[in-house]
This record gives sequence, structure tokens and C-alpha cells, in this order.
Amino acid sequence: MEEQNTIEIYQSKDNQTVVEVKFDKETVWLNRQQLAVLFDRDVKTIGKHIGNVFKDGELDKKVVVAKFATTTRHGAIKDKTQTKMVEYYNLDVIISVGYRVKSIRGTQFRIWATQRLKDYLEKGYTINEKRLQEKEQEVLHLKTGIQILSRAIEAKKEGRENEILNIFSKGLSLLDDYDHEELDKKGKTKQETV
Repeated sequence: MEEQNTIEIYQSKDNQTVVEVKFDKETVWLNRQQLAVLFDRDVKTIGKHIGNVFKDGELDKKVVVAKFATTTRHGAIKDKTQTKMVEYYNLDVIISVGYRVKSIRGTQFRIWATQRLKDYLEKGYTINEKRLQEKEQEVLHLKTGIQILSRAIEAKKEGRENEILNIFSKGLSLLDDYDHEELDKKGKTKQETV
């Protein structure tokens, strides 16, 4: 998914529930307080249901829980904020808790969140498809450049190889003349040697 750390506002159909929803790592994340508001239950009840989800082995805590830095108002000092690490639960936990508290708002939220995730995934797919096409063009240009360079290197190599073969051939001819005692004291040896 292209969008990371996106926050959207969820508002229930009856306008009674408003929750800031975090989209990250291709899922939705809510903390206990947000779940309590969403399902119209107290935080303690939500905590109990979350605990049961893990106790019953329904979900693996390592997979569905993440800690995010969260900024809140400081309780004791007016106009001061504090940032702390808070556990957030992904859509799988939200759905499980929603079934356990039998919440219509939970069902509405699941539908809303699923549609948003689908939108993000489609948008990410479209962006990735466009990038892939751009990269394919770059690869074609690089391949063409490599082919041109390869031909130039081969041509240079062939030219150098021919030069070496000519020198070697003259050397062999000279050795052959020596073996057959055809070398004279002047001329041939001086003219044809390299």
C-alpha cells in the first residue's frame, strides 16, 4: 500500500461516534480508548475482550498488535502534551472484539474500513503499475546503451586482436625463414621485423 501512517476520521451513521483511524502497513489500527468509543463500551470491557481474543488463540498478538508513539494531553499540567508508546490493534482484532461485544457500530466500521483499505490498495496498485511501466522504459534504454557499448568494445577488441595476429604472423614467418635459412644479412630481417 502506498499510503503509510495516514489518519482518517470515521463517523458513524448516527453521528454519535467519531474516531481518528490510523492506516498503516496495509491495515487499520485503533488503540483501546478508540475501540471503547467505537463500540460504546468502557476501556476495561474492551481490554477484557482483547485479552480473551489472545487467550483463546484466535489471533497471534505478535502479528496483530503494534506500538505507535501517541501524543495526548498531559493530565496534570494544563496546555501540555506528552508522547508515549501505546498499543494499537489491527483490523483483525477490531473485528474480533466487534463480534464479541455484538456491536452494530462495529459492523458499520468494518464495512467502512474495508472499503478504505480497498481504495488504498487499488491506489497503491495503480501507482506501482505506473512506476513499473516507467522502470520498463528505463530498462529498455539501459539495454540499448549496453548493446551499443558492447558492439563498440567488440569492434575495438577485434581491431586489437587483428593487430596482434598480424604481429604474431610476421613473427612466425620470420622464425620459419630462420628455420629454412632464408634470412639474409640485410633487408628482410630489418624490413619485416616489428
